[in-house]
Amino acid sequence: MDEQRVSGGGPPRWSRHGPPWGGAAAPDRWPWRSTLLVTAVVLVGSGFAGHSQPGRVPIDLSARVLLVLGSAVLLWRHRHPVGVAFGTVLAAVLYLGAGYPYGPVFLPVALGCFGAVVAGRRRAAWAALGTLWAAHLLIAHWLYRWLPPQHDHATPWSRELAVATWVVAVAALSELARARRDQWVRDRAERAQAARRRADEERLRMARELHDVLAHSISVINVQAGVGLALLDSDPEQARTALTTIKAASKEALGEVRQVLDTLRAPGDAPRAPAPGLDRLPELVRQAADAGLTVEVAGTWPRLPPGADLTAFRVVQEALTNVVRHSGSRHARVHVDHGPRELRLRIDDDGPATGTDAGGSGNGLAGMRERAAALGGGIEAGPRPDGGFRVLAVLPLKATPKEDDR
Repeated sequence: MDEQRVSGGGPPRWSRHGPPWGGAAAPDRWPWRSTLLVTAVVLVGSGFAGHSQPGRVPIDLSARVLLVLGSAVLLWRHRHPVGVAFGTVLAAVLYLGAGYPYGPVFLPVALGCFGAVVAGRRRAAWAALGTLWAAHLLIAHWLYRWLPPQHDHATPWSRELAVATWVVAVAALSELARARRDQWVRDRAERAQAARRRADEERLRMARELHDVLAHSISVINVQAGVGLALLDSDPEQARTALTTIKAASKEALGEVRQVLDTLRAPGDAPRAPAPGLDRLPELVRQAADAGLTVEVAGTWPRLPPGADLTAFRVVQEALTNVVRHSGSRHARVHVDHGPRELRLRIDDDGPATGTDAGGSGNGLAGMRERAAALGGGIEAGPRPDGGFRVLAVLPLKATPKEDDR
């Protein structure tokens, strides 16, 4: 059973197969390493940028404080994405307004707005980027007269176009990353749902198998125990025969249950014993005879796929178990027929019913129907017009893709 472990509550956390960026699910650890790396890049890059822009204000202590603050707020980008986006923009605007040189000061802004978009705060991220562009426009074309450096000139519109292109590029990449993250979340949820569905199907299959294994053997044991108790004093030899039958039936039941449990414990290994099929009908007839039921078998069948063979055997087994438990008849007929595409099973008894559960328990009939439906077949069960009860099963002879994958 390849069920995946899925956390019960809260937002999903990223695995090694998921996006490498943060999002709606804040990690437990602070992003110290990435923040320190960004801070170092911004400080060193701004220093080199200052040498190539002699007309701007040289990098001093105030500039470094602004650069460090603008980068340090990235520590909170997973927990407070909106505040971090506007915080990086504020630091960048103050830095540019003080006349310091252009450079990697925009890197923290890009990362902060990127994190806000990925976290689902798209409007806030767009607003922060728009604020940065508008502030730069005011500083570069109007406020520069009163801001350092002295005797500065208006920024060329080509630079404004470059800033606008940069803003749009950051927003587009952020939206692309968010779309990729949402797709990954959907895929992860679908995989988890598929794993839960496979686990439920496996549990249901095991429950059906255990029911079919135990119901028949326990019915035989119950009947023979009653016979043994009734004849214990009057006919000890017959009581001994009943006890022998109980021992054989219980031994067989234990063997089949052990096989089912071995399959459950080691789902990746092949079963140690072959699954039962219609070739074991004579064994079913003998067990029914030990329970006092005479069974006539007629018809032939071709070589069946493993799933269809097991289902056909379990249908006959459950039908005969129901005759033993719920019918007053001590005679049953099993007829097997097949065409080019399907196998037909008909199990009849002459009744009358001995209780309200004539024809079998709800679980038994439901299990038979589920087995047949899994192969693309069907089951009909109900009273016959002339009395008694009939179970009619139609199973396809060709294995379905679902059966092949099992």
